[in-house]
Amino acid sequence: MEREVVLTKRDCVARLVPAGTEITIPADTFVTITQALGGTFTVVVNGNLARVEGRDADALGKNVTDFNFDDVTEGEVNERHVWEALRAVYDPEIPVNIVDLGLVYNVAVNKQDGKNCVNVEMTLTAPGCGMGPVIADDVKHKLTLVPNVDEAQVDLVFDPPWSNDMLSEEAKLELGML
Repeated sequence: MEREVVLTKRDCVARLVPAGTEITIPADTFVTITQALGGTFTVVVNGNLARVEGRDADALGKNVTDFNFDDVTEGEVNERHVWEALRAVYDPEIPVNIVDLGLVYNVAVNKQDGKNCVNVEMTLTAPGCGMGPVIADDVKHKLTLVPNVDEAQVDLVFDPPWSNDMLSEEAKLELGML
């Protein structure tokens, strides 16, 4: 995506990157959209990088498309849908989804107390990243949009530590590392 300058249409909440601190971007503020992936927007506002959630897309004059899952079986979680949801989560600083970044270590779909639960074990590119809880919440939110998922649990782990070796070939190509 090319950078796009827009004027905010209303106040909206954002999180500073990489600190994760919540801010409010006032209406009628010029922001530059640098990334619009996975239903979230990374913007530059007053010289700072910030992430705007999809629920506030209208404040940027944008729309977010919802998932359109096919092959839904009553009461069952389709693991392909789970991975599709995970591929819709992006680090706000990197234009590659968390799966291709190699951040997802384990995914388990199981039943607990009669509920369909998805448990994800994942890491971050940097352990001290303030956006970690925000990215984990985005994972949980996207997983709850998967048909028949009742609960989602995300565990952030740092062993093994993430490295560039965990990038998929597609990610390396996207990032100019091939």
